[in-house]
Amino acid sequence: MNERKLGKDLSVSEIGLGTMGMSYAYGEIPDKAQMVKVLRESVELGERFFDTAEVYGPFTNEELLGEALAPYKDKVTIATKGGIKIINGKQVVDGRPEELIKSVEGSLKRLNIEAIDLYYLHRVDPNVPIEEVALTMQKLIKAGKVKHWGLSEAGVKTIRKAHAIEPLTAVESEYSLWTREPEIELIPTLEELKIGFVPFSPLGKGFLTGKITTETKFDVGDGRNALPRFQKEAMIANQKLVEVIEEFATRRNATPAQISLAWLLAQKSWIVPIPGTTKINRVKENMDAATIHLSMEEVTALTKAADQIQIIGNRYTPELAKRVGL
Repeated sequence: MNERKLGKDLSVSEIGLGTMGMSYAYGEIPDKAQMVKVLRESVELGERFFDTAEVYGPFTNEELLGEALAPYKDKVTIATKGGIKIINGKQVVDGRPEELIKSVEGSLKRLNIEAIDLYYLHRVDPNVPIEEVALTMQKLIKAGKVKHWGLSEAGVKTIRKAHAIEPLTAVESEYSLWTREPEIELIPTLEELKIGFVPFSPLGKGFLTGKITTETKFDVGDGRNALPRFQKEAMIANQKLVEVIEEFATRRNATPAQISLAWLLAQKSWIVPIPGTTKINRVKENMDAATIHLSMEEVTALTKAADQIQIIGNRYTPELAKRVGL
């Protein structure tokens, strides 16, 4: 795969690999040995950019990457995140400087690396001024423990404040053909400040692949069971978007997933989506999306077709939505 640049000088694969589902969030946890195999095979295929977080597991996803990617340390870029703890079974946002420092130390050990390539504040803590977080990241960067830093699901005011103290390399937020809100304020702000954009869930947590229908039964513990967009009525309505994507995919002899990713890549040269999967054939399919170059006419046509469809259902539950855009 070719590379893209995030921020001033972080070069990564055009399409990254989100690894959360290998240890967390989608029901039954996959076999660790199999996930090690998938991760190593993905590197052999040319994947170089991997995304994880302390809270995935918690801790076990970072440990998985630390083991699987140990032979490829000089070849790969690993992004991880801190600022969310699991307390009494629930996620709690905690961006206090002392806790972030502890998290960085823990991530370094679990990932088995000397410095974190890209470290995100996983969610903005409303009780901690972002300036304090930025100064903490500045110290960690000067200490050589973090190379680049970023924010996840942050609002543009917070991004500006943080960037003014210690320049951000990337912002990670959800963006896809069925989550278009970043186009309003976020993307213009990132372009102005020359900050990279890393969209997670670029395939709509699997929905935009066309493999999920109203008959799909998610495992117990799969987070999608609780999400408004994955309720039956919403999926019936939102299927119209999948049909549009499938039509474009047929024309280009591609899969819906590849068209969805190609559309994202065509938006800006500094956008790097990180689709997640636990299967090596899907890793390859997603990576091959980088070879599909949509013309300006195709991008415009797909965008206009998507604009005609009203997406039903919020992407988060009310509780999770409170942590977005601060």
